[in-house]
Amino acid sequence: MELDDINTVAVLGAGNMGHGIAEVAAMAGYDVNMRDIKEEFVQNGYEQIEWSLNKLAENDQLSQEEADAALERVTPLVDMEEAVGNADFVIEAVPEQMEIKKDVYGELEEHAADDAVFATNTSSLSITELAEVTERPEQFCGMHFFNPPVRMQLVEVIAGAETAEETLELTAELAEDMGKTPVRVHKDSPGFIVNRILVPLMNEACWLVSEDEATIAEVDSTTKYDMGLPMGSFELGDQVGNDISYHVLEYMHEVLGDAYEPAPLLEEKVENEELGKKTGKGFYDYEDGDGVDIPTDEQSELVKERLLASMANEVAKLIGGDVAPPESIDEAVQLGAGFPDGPVKLVDDYGLAELHEVLEEAYEETGAARYEPAEFLAERADEGGFYEQTGDENGVDFDTIRVEYPGDMVGHVVLDRPHRMNTVSAELLEELSTAIDRLEDDDEVRAILLTGAGEKAFSAGADVQSMAGSGADPLEGQELSRKGQATFGKLEACDMPVVAGIDGFCLGGGMELATCADLRVASDRSEFGQPELNLGLIPGWGGTQRLKHIVGEGRAKEIIFTAERFDAETMADYGFVNDVVDNDELEERALELATDLAGGPPIAQKFTKRAMLAGRDDTDAGLEYEASAFGHLMATDDLMEGITAFMGDSEPEFEGK
Repeated sequence: MELDDINTVAVLGAGNMGHGIAEVAAMAGYDVNMRDIKEEFVQNGYEQIEWSLNKLAENDQLSQEEADAALERVTPLVDMEEAVGNADFVIEAVPEQMEIKKDVYGELEEHAADDAVFATNTSSLSITELAEVTERPEQFCGMHFFNPPVRMQLVEVIAGAETAEETLELTAELAEDMGKTPVRVHKDSPGFIVNRILVPLMNEACWLVSEDEATIAEVDSTTKYDMGLPMGSFELGDQVGNDISYHVLEYMHEVLGDAYEPAPLLEEKVENEELGKKTGKGFYDYEDGDGVDIPTDEQSELVKERLLASMANEVAKLIGGDVAPPESIDEAVQLGAGFPDGPVKLVDDYGLAELHEVLEEAYEETGAARYEPAEFLAERADEGGFYEQTGDENGVDFDTIRVEYPGDMVGHVVLDRPHRMNTVSAELLEELSTAIDRLEDDDEVRAILLTGAGEKAFSAGADVQSMAGSGADPLEGQELSRKGQATFGKLEACDMPVVAGIDGFCLGGGMELATCADLRVASDRSEFGQPELNLGLIPGWGGTQRLKHIVGEGRAKEIIFTAERFDAETMADYGFVNDVVDNDELEERALELATDLAGGPPIAQKFTKRAMLAGRDDTDAGLEYEASAFGHLMATDDLMEGITAFMGDSEPEFEGK
């Protein structure tokens, strides 16, 4: 079966996951049969879809006509034969219990077409065991959406023991057509990728508290403000549901052994029905508001080492067991759990040898199975990390940016954190600074193009999450501000023309970065703004000083004080954007402009930029620099080339001499 052959998708289950998956499929243009065992269940799911689509329309994420059309494509049903008889692809999303799912597949097999593909939306159960209930194990795979499916980008596509490669490829293509990012899981292993990392991590947090090694406050303060993860471990547990974590651990414990024994603290919470937010109480109390109160200053090095070591051990088991390669693990956890960096990169950066030693010492002290190091961990610790230790052709290996050379003397810097809306972290600042130096030293590069990966954002600003710990210390905050000012200033002051190609959000620190380009091209859908005052901050990477030189002081104050968002046309009227183009033309137009500038006279361009910077606050100084540069240029070969070409009505070929 090809993707074009899929017209009707059946979704079995109309609960939170089921109706969310049905909505995603309907928005992608598929006819959807959504089935549940009772009329009230399926009608409730249908109403939830209607509410969600209208909300998306209200927020201009799709038109009301598109929302209405998507709803019309959803048919709520109770009868199994009617739901699946004409379905090309069936996604099962019933409760996460093996026997319930097996019962569903027994009934499904009776009524589904022979060529229909079956996909189970399970977070941890065996794909192989479920497939055995059917007569089509080669047409059966895992298709694990994340909650809520409408918002979450990741879909894990999981192979069972007998799943055909064609089935996996088709499922990945379907996920992409639904606007999702599929990540392949090559072997059926409990927890797959994301839960295999997260659930043991939360369990280790519980063990640390159960054994009086740390407090809940220390664990969550370390997780959130030292490791830079989106939530504290216990905060995340309450969000997911402590019963869910416990049941996943029970299954892992049964299949994988004693290393996954649930901690007493977690077991106690489940027994007391303190399941987290959904019951009003878990590790935190939510009955009188948010409940979560994580201190910013109670970090523990022991907690950090143990949690990272636990993560490293699970990564080793996934890679060493051929479940997934490092790149897939990092991508999946970034997209599915919101990690600023993937777990493989986190443990590599900390030092795999040190973490292996932490596990060995803990295993020797406690004898606990969860601390027994995986063989592959020791192997990669000797090699220096899970990732192969290789740099690019210039000896530099970037993690948060890419440097490309599209030809015609242009160096293309791509902010490469699409899972984080290309937000600017301290690491990105370091790498951007290095990249600018490299490009300036490269005689083959005469213009820089700056863009953001993906279609959602050029850059949505500073990565507040990864910098959260710095915000509590005024001195560290000052240093962070100076670091950003200097890095962006290096771009502004470099001798080459710089073009920013802006697509999507250009906010906060992202707009401060774009301000340092010489010319800016934006797509129609781009949005601009300096929202710092809404957070009780000010633009800290040069925005209070540089923006006024482009749009004038009055407009700069309007943008900063109101903290509002402005569309591309408005910013063009203000003089910030030089050209607004159709969304699908942005990349081509930005590269075209950078290429044109790269063909210009490099010495004259350099002196022009320097003269304009020199004259910003002192016109006389700028005029003096201008005169000196003008005289210098009179003796260059480029001037003679320009005059000769002008007289001969041809294009000059400037060489920077």
